Amino acid sequence: MMKKKSIYASRASLVLILCQVISALDVPLDLLQPPTITQQSPKDYIVDPRENIVIQCEAKGKPPPSFSWTRNGTHFDIDKDAQVTMKPNSGTLVVNIMNGGKAEAYEGVYQCTARNERGAAISNNIVIRPSRSPLWTKEKLEPNQVREGDSLVLHCRPPVGLPPPIIFWMDNAFQRLPQSERVSQGLNGDLYFSNVQPEDTREDYICYARFNHTQTIQQKQPISVKVFSMDSLNDTIAANLSDTDIYGAKPVTERPPVLLTPTGSTSTKVELRGNVLLLECIAAGLPTPVIRWIKEGGELPANRTFFENFKKTLKIIDVSEADSGNYKCIARNTLGSAHHVISVTVKAAPYWITAPRNLVLSPGEHGTLICRANGNPKPNISWLANGVPIAIAPEDPSRKVDGDTIIFSHVQERSSAVYQCNASNEYGYLLANAFVNVLAEPPRILTPVNKLYQVIADSPALLDCAYFGSPKPEIEWFKGVKGSILRGNEYVFHDNGTLEIPVAQKDSAGTYTCVARNELGKTQNEVQLEVKDPTMIIKQPEYQVIQRYGQVSFECIIKHDSTLLPTIIWLKDNDELPDDERFLVGKDNLTIMNVTDKDDGTYTCIVNTTLDSVSASAVLTVVARPNPPFDLELTGQLERSIELSWIPGDENNSPIISFVIEYEDGLHEPGVWHYQTEVPGSQTTVQLKLSPYVNYSFRVIAVNEIGRSQPSEPSEQYLTKSANPDENPSNVQGIGSEPDNLVITWESLKGFQSNGPGLQYKVSWRQKDVDDEWTSVIVANVSKYIVSGTPTFVPYEIKVQALNDLGYAPEPSEVIGHSGEDLPMVAPGNVQVYVINSTLAKVHWDPVPLKTVRGHLQGYKVYYWKVQSLSRRSRRHVEKKILTFRGNKTFGMLPGLEPYSSYKLNVRVVNGKGEGPASPDKVFKTPEGVPSSPSFLKITNPTLDSLTLEWGSPTHPNGVLTSYVLKFQPINNTHELGPLVEIRIPANESSLILKNLNYSTRYKFYINAQTSVGSGSQITEEAVTIMDEVQPLYPRIRNVTTAAAETYANISWEYEGPDHANFYVEYGVAGSKEDWKKETVNGSRSFFVLKGLTPGTAYKVRVGAEGLSGFRSSEDVFETGPAMASRQVDIATQGWFIGLMCAVALLILILLIVCFIRRNKGGKYPVKEKEDAHADPEIQPMKEDDGTFGEYRSLESDAEDHKPLKKGSRTPSDRTVKKEDSDDSLVDYGEGVNGQFNEDGSFIGQYSGKKEKEPAEGNESSEAPSPVNAMNSFV
Repeated sequence: MMKKKSIYASRASLVLILCQVISALDVPLDLLQPPTITQQSPKDYIVDPRENIVIQCEAKGKPPPSFSWTRNGTHFDIDKDAQVTMKPNSGTLVVNIMNGGKAEAYEGVYQCTARNERGAAISNNIVIRPSRSPLWTKEKLEPNQVREGDSLVLHCRPPVGLPPPIIFWMDNAFQRLPQSERVSQGLNGDLYFSNVQPEDTREDYICYARFNHTQTIQQKQPISVKVFSMDSLNDTIAANLSDTDIYGAKPVTERPPVLLTPTGSTSTKVELRGNVLLLECIAAGLPTPVIRWIKEGGELPANRTFFENFKKTLKIIDVSEADSGNYKCIARNTLGSAHHVISVTVKAAPYWITAPRNLVLSPGEHGTLICRANGNPKPNISWLANGVPIAIAPEDPSRKVDGDTIIFSHVQERSSAVYQCNASNEYGYLLANAFVNVLAEPPRILTPVNKLYQVIADSPALLDCAYFGSPKPEIEWFKGVKGSILRGNEYVFHDNGTLEIPVAQKDSAGTYTCVARNELGKTQNEVQLEVKDPTMIIKQPEYQVIQRYGQVSFECIIKHDSTLLPTIIWLKDNDELPDDERFLVGKDNLTIMNVTDKDDGTYTCIVNTTLDSVSASAVLTVVARPNPPFDLELTGQLERSIELSWIPGDENNSPIISFVIEYEDGLHEPGVWHYQTEVPGSQTTVQLKLSPYVNYSFRVIAVNEIGRSQPSEPSEQYLTKSANPDENPSNVQGIGSEPDNLVITWESLKGFQSNGPGLQYKVSWRQKDVDDEWTSVIVANVSKYIVSGTPTFVPYEIKVQALNDLGYAPEPSEVIGHSGEDLPMVAPGNVQVYVINSTLAKVHWDPVPLKTVRGHLQGYKVYYWKVQSLSRRSRRHVEKKILTFRGNKTFGMLPGLEPYSSYKLNVRVVNGKGEGPASPDKVFKTPEGVPSSPSFLKITNPTLDSLTLEWGSPTHPNGVLTSYVLKFQPINNTHELGPLVEIRIPANESSLILKNLNYSTRYKFYINAQTSVGSGSQITEEAVTIMDEVQPLYPRIRNVTTAAAETYANISWEYEGPDHANFYVEYGVAGSKEDWKKETVNGSRSFFVLKGLTPGTAYKVRVGAEGLSGFRSSEDVFETGPAMASRQVDIATQGWFIGLMCAVALLILILLIVCFIRRNKGGKYPVKEKEDAHADPEIQPMKEDDGTFGEYRSLESDAEDHKPLKKGSRTPSDRTVKKEDSDDSLVDYGEGVNGQFNEDGSFIGQYSGKKEKEPAEGNESSEAPSPVNAMNSFV
């Protein structure tokens, strides 16, 4: 459902504006105007005697009014009372009670007058009374001793306070006394007992009076009540009378109702209009009476009638004269009834029909003040002028009084005054001030300039033009700056200047101009109207049925004006969502996780903007499996039946479909529950059939559409009596396991089927068709008996009867069984074979005599096998095939034979024991058939106009090949096929060179083999002739190798084919049917690292090239290493690490020795070697992408791609060598930069010993490198 509210122009605001239409205009405060009372204290003002008394009187006017007070009808001079002050610029009085004043001294009737040069306004008569909370008068309370069943009234009689106190009853522990239909408190505060019970005995019935004004509670003395029960009363009487006396109190007797309040049969009640009417009837009686209310000659008013205090109080709110009449209360119990009639009269204090309103007139104008009021009795109307009765007020020739109306004509400025209208009767009075203000003012517009109004399309728009002027200005509206005056039915013009557009449309938007004019002038104002698109819920939440603990989502997708900012609020049952993290509020949905039963209810999506509001609701019903039934009861116990009843559990919003009844046999199978029956969900009792000698327990399971409930608690146990077995074992069979025995088997009775203790079986048998007596044996509770020494495969009559300690079951039925079988004795004869075609033959045989079968004939088996192929004359391993033909069949078909082959077969008979001897082998041959397709077709050596074709002979020639048929046709760029060419080739050929073909053309080839029978299936292939004589390079990926670790593997391959191939690697778990996983190789590298593999798993892998459909390498299989227990191994304890460290140490030692020898030798140093070793990398041949040399890079070089260059690994492009750039610079070997060279460029004078080498830079030295430096260089 969906409902829409209008914030921008609700009906309430429209009513308010229309009320202002008929009211007089407010006078701006900058103009002269008589006083107006704006705030005053209530007429009946009860004050707290402990606090200061504040008597309010506020008024406005121009000039600001002055204030004065009267007290009890005489002038109240506040200057003479130090305890009384008047607030500045106000008429409000403050009586200082907290500084020594007494509230009782200021009790009285006060009236405020506000006066300026234009008149005087007066307040209501304000009656000041201090609140009173007197103490309870002391009284002697006698204990109440009451007989059980009698009525009782405990009187409260609270002290008279101002205002009256609130009464309630409590005990000494300050706990409210429980109330009910039997015990309740009356309107007067008394506690009424319709009948007392022994539990009413107590000594602390306490009445409390709470005085709200003084915030005090007064307590009455506790009242004691003792109830005598009839039993205790009889005991007391018996103890005090002799045996000869007649004694004995009467038992508690029931009584018809008697009204405790009100008394008598009739009473009267007067209530004032607008008040709450309370009528009360409390009755005594046993059983406790029930109260009912009626109105004689009418109905109780709907929507205003309420019943309180257990229907003993009738409450009607906001009563009117129509509620007058006779109200009857009826008290009824099982013994009778009592009634009382209350005659209600509704009177009325004066109430306004038309209150006088301020009147603004210009000189010479006319006007009226109207004062109309009603009441019961009808009120008197009197007028005052400036607080003085009009009869003694100064004369005004422009004024004429006519009852409840004052008529003004040709007013002048001196006619300004404040008039009071007083309407009074015996129940109260009304006083209203209304001024007449005579002004001459040009128009002014009070609405702000360019005020912006925003409304929703298709809703009312109200544009204000609050104005003032005297005489009253005329108002006109225009649309736009130069638009024409607005008229017509599409607009509504209110007297207060408001322009109403009942249905605003998009084209209603724009600028509107309000013009006010009177005889003294003219003014105008502009306002702006914007019309917005309405907010809509385009996808509302929908009714949902969800299972308990499920998840549910409500959608609320909205469409709104782009300039408005919507907010979405979700409610549950018109209240806020529970504070629960399971409720997830999204942008346009509400999701409830893990739904529970308490989430059941109505969910409402409310969308609010500043101008409108829309909502939509949906119901959530939470369903679940039903709760288990309870209170299982067994009744009507009989030997073979019992009645079970139960109470259903909660159905959880899904009706119960059925109840499943299960039973447990505590005697034979304790703890195992069996299905008994199922009844409809509307049924809660069932008659159950029982078996003897079973200790029954029952349980019930409820079933609804959601599922089955948990089982109920088990019922009480019920043990049935023992009896003879009702039934015999089932599935009795007689089948021999050996040629000389008979095995009799049966299904044993279940425990509850035994019907009693001592279950046994009587097994009987005799040979069929032989006049033998029955042989019987009684066996224990088993399910098999073996009879030995029987003839082979003869029929027997068999029966098995159950018995227990109480007797036998009914006579069992007989079954036919057979003793054991033996293998058949003879083979089928006259076996004949008829060849139907090259793959199918039919075989016939004669049946064997049934006597020789020696068992149940199951059928015949045909064994057949291929001896050799006639086309190849080669023998192979013999694989026999078997076909079984069930029953007494004498022929069968042999399908799936190979053409042009020699076969043998034989036939054997089969019984339950096995197969008989085989018939003699029969030889037959199959004729020729069509061959299979050639084993392969390969096209090689493409040239401009020729191709070489090679093919293999068919795997299955199925006869003598006569020829091959080759067909081919060209394929153009749009994959259309050209004309087909056919060539017949001798059978002994296996290759052919096709010439005179078109260059750079794709051809499709078909080839098949033929025998004398016909053509076999064909094989196809495609090939392309080349464009020129350059030998084409066919792509090929080979030598795929893998190096696997625990969780990764290095894959590498060799590729032959066109450049710039983009490779990919596919892999998967070996033997798995899952799809291959694909990894793309970056660039044209011929290696890849597969990561994230599972340790100890076999994987398959293959490599392919993008863009070459179907072009992949052969598969390779590898296995990852086993998972290591832990990788956190102490490296220092590992043998390999110790060996490596020893090798490093040895290498350092060798380097030190070499360096030492060379420093002391002074030999030549080949500079070219140094240059070669430190050649400029910018002139080395490098790959474009990563700078590695040659075609391939190692995995280590690839891993180093993004590492920073080591110091000294590159030389500057100007070919200079700097000390800090090279560990082997010439500076290391010369003295400074002045080293000398031989003609061949060798270095001389390296160690002359003539002068020491100075350090070139920093802390560097010419000393031999230390082991640490050597180690760093090595690393």
